[in-house]
Amino acid sequence: MKKVLRTHWLLAILLAAGLVLRVLATVAYRPAIIYTDSVQYLNNMEHLKPDQLNPIGYDFVLRPLVDLGGLTLVVIVQHLVGLALGIAIYALARRLGVYRWLAALAAAPLLLDAYQVQIEQNIMAETTFDVLLVGILWTLLGWGKPGWKRAALAGLLLGAAFAVRTIGLTLIVATVLYLVVVGSAWRHLRAWPQLVLRVGAAVAGFAVVFGAYVGYFHAETGKWAISGAENQVLYGRTAVVADCAKLPLNEGTRLFCPKEPLGQRLGVDKYAHNHYGDPNWPGPLPPGTTKQQLAEEFSALVIRHQPFDVAWAAFKDFLKGFAPTRTTSPDDVPLDRWQFQLSYPNLSDPNTAEAAEKWGGSAPHVNHEPAVILRAYQLNGGYTSGLALGFAVLVALAAVAGLGRAKKSGLRSAALLPVAAGLILLLGSAAFEFSWRYQLPGLVLFPLAGAIGLRALLGADQGRPAMADYPDPVDSEALDDFRERHGDPAFAPLVVVIAAYNEAGGIGPVLANMPKTCAGLPADVLVVVDGAEDDTAEIAAAQGAFVCVAPRNRGQGAALRLGYHLAVQGGAEYVATTDADGQYDNSELDVLLKPILDGQADFVTGSRRLGAEDADSRLRWVGVRVFATLASILTRRKLTDTSFGFRAMRAGLACAVTLREPQYQSSELLLGVLASGARVVELPMTMRRRGDGSSKKGPGLVYGANYARVMTTTWWREYVLRRRPFAYGNQSVGGHEGTRATQRTV
Repeated sequence: MKKVLRTHWLLAILLAAGLVLRVLATVAYRPAIIYTDSVQYLNNMEHLKPDQLNPIGYDFVLRPLVDLGGLTLVVIVQHLVGLALGIAIYALARRLGVYRWLAALAAAPLLLDAYQVQIEQNIMAETTFDVLLVGILWTLLGWGKPGWKRAALAGLLLGAAFAVRTIGLTLIVATVLYLVVVGSAWRHLRAWPQLVLRVGAAVAGFAVVFGAYVGYFHAETGKWAISGAENQVLYGRTAVVADCAKLPLNEGTRLFCPKEPLGQRLGVDKYAHNHYGDPNWPGPLPPGTTKQQLAEEFSALVIRHQPFDVAWAAFKDFLKGFAPTRTTSPDDVPLDRWQFQLSYPNLSDPNTAEAAEKWGGSAPHVNHEPAVILRAYQLNGGYTSGLALGFAVLVALAAVAGLGRAKKSGLRSAALLPVAAGLILLLGSAAFEFSWRYQLPGLVLFPLAGAIGLRALLGADQGRPAMADYPDPVDSEALDDFRERHGDPAFAPLVVVIAAYNEAGGIGPVLANMPKTCAGLPADVLVVVDGAEDDTAEIAAAQGAFVCVAPRNRGQGAALRLGYHLAVQGGAEYVATTDADGQYDNSELDVLLKPILDGQADFVTGSRRLGAEDADSRLRWVGVRVFATLASILTRRKLTDTSFGFRAMRAGLACAVTLREPQYQSSELLLGVLASGARVVELPMTMRRRGDGSSKKGPGLVYGANYARVMTTTWWREYVLRRRPFAYGNQSVGGHEGTRATQRTV
């Protein structure tokens, strides 16, 4: 369990926070939050009438839970499902190769968004619909390119989604689009039979459920339809924009033209529910007509004569979902319906209290303290910004278009499915009415799409698995190689360790300029060749360096850890590190070592920000400052440079710190040393451009993401999980008592 938490620590933190929010919601609103639609669902559990405002799919889930444990059990199950959905999104993202930190961010909106938690506390169909969405994603994306069997299963899930929320009908478009595009089968004539089979299986699976639902509707009502709400929601949308003076209205349809002039119309919600739902509205109808018939005729006239007005109104509502904050206009469904309140909502409707007592076993009530916490969280940023969702959409679309490394990533179609599903679903919802409730599926689809898209754009994660304890098998082979070359040498008091991978073009001048003594101490150079494919080892040996060759490339961190232990085994008292590419000024070595020899420090690192830097990358310049700030926050010590490779330390300290990272190791070493209680000093130093070759750090954004991952993981391991620091600085170090302090010399 501890290993799992260490590996997936960021997800674990998000899950813990999500659990706290859900416990607070369960305690705050008892027995559940009961909205108008909740009463309709509850009343329809037994009769399952398909001609109601809402479809009957949710009732099949609701009935057994209510019978078993009442409304409280319903919301507890929905909250647990909400947490499980976050795990499922994370697991799917990881299965598709998304970096751990990015996969956790994809799950964060589901886990932490207050509006998601609030809807789970409601007796509403949204959580069940989310389960089906995630089920569809896993079915189509979780095991590679789907065959006809998985396509058929996805079709059945699509049908179930339609039976839970009618808007689920639109998802068939995104699914068919994905099945056509995946594997680029449509480009090859020979693959068309398989393509047609997959698409046909998905459509057939959907048709089975859809046909059964429509058949049941006809059997119960004698009508061929899918919902009892078709006419009123369409009427609400068209009534807002209807220019009645230009429409060929007759005696009956004219009754449905709003009294309010254009530009002063009420919102869709008012016309669809308040007006249409009033039995006395619109007054006496012409003989032989019905409200439903005339509303349908009126809507058809508006769509036929004002198609662009209807489409523009819907598109403007669609764009509202990407607003930076959660706001509402006077014509929208009120936002406060989906916010935590300090008093129990909807109590003005007597059906609310009746439903709570009948199916929840108690009168509806609010526990004030947890409600205050939830409301404060929700109103002060505890939700996913629409700008973040919009950014995720753009990233996913960029990947689908094949930008960056996406063209060769194999993830373009994987990004297409969730982004297309989300856009089509929300566009379909906006075609009828805007409500923040209808935006919630975007929390499932858009972050995942953005995470897959970003992974596709950046390419494969450059990170490597954490190292086992020293010595691992590769270390052992390298040690055997070293003994064959050098026997068991006794090192000088100072050993300069250099990790080198394919540095044949640059390591020669670095070694030639290395001082033989430092601050009066003899110095040896140990070059750890990290599985190089060139003659780095031969050049280093010719320059008089000790050479240790690892049989395969693992990363700078692995090479340096091996070098630290070799130095200690050979009797070194102090260890310094520099790079093989000539970026550091070796003449500054005595300055670097002096605070340690004077008993003022146990670990000294240079800082380009305090000294001088010939920066060749604006992104790296920014990164140095960002990560220094992050490290300062995590350790509560002022740091200016966490990735400077020119360092000196007491040899025992280098081996006492836990080092697991084969790459991105500089922050792990620094934070580990600080957590040990050792004295750390930063000094102004010079950093030049590489003397030869190109950087092996990989794409800047990928490198930065992994560097942040290593830094936060190390902090979690050393400052949080470690119950008691091993307090290196509390021991006698070279005759001086350590203090937990970070000093800077300017």
